[in-house]
Amino acid sequence: MTTLIGTMILAIGLPAWAGITYVGLVRARRGDALPEPQLPRARRTPARKAAYLAGLAYLAGGALHLYGLSYLPFLQPEDACWFNAGAMVVPDSSSALPVSLVCHGEEVVPPWVNPGLLVLAVTAVGATVTSIVLALRRPAAQDGAGGGAG
Repeated sequence: MTTLIGTMILAIGLPAWAGITYVGLVRARRGDALPEPQLPRARRTPARKAAYLAGLAYLAGGALHLYGLSYLPFLQPEDACWFNAGAMVVPDSSSALPVSLVCHGEEVVPPWVNPGLLVLAVTAVGATVTSIVLALRRPAAQDGAGGGAG
């Protein structure tokens, strides 16, 4: 039994102790820090940058549209005019796109909401198209640059 325990100590304990000692020596040599692996990072291509811009524009446009929709009546139409214009009347007209709420002949939705929606929509669509064109053009440029006829 004693021989078995001694063998286990030599088979398991001695390599573990040697490994711990080696790591300690490496850490002492490198300033008490283990080497960090260098992970490959994906390149930020122009197509990816345009896609990020498009996503940001879609998100901001959605948030702005929700803000504009908060002015519109949903369950009680007269409450929309009461909370936004101070008159307990049914709205003259309302629409979701362009965002509009008219109470007593006066537009209640802030005047910057619809132009902001237009700018963000044009930016989002333009960046999406740009991202697709750049992504499709890049592999063709790489294929043609390296090969020669011969």
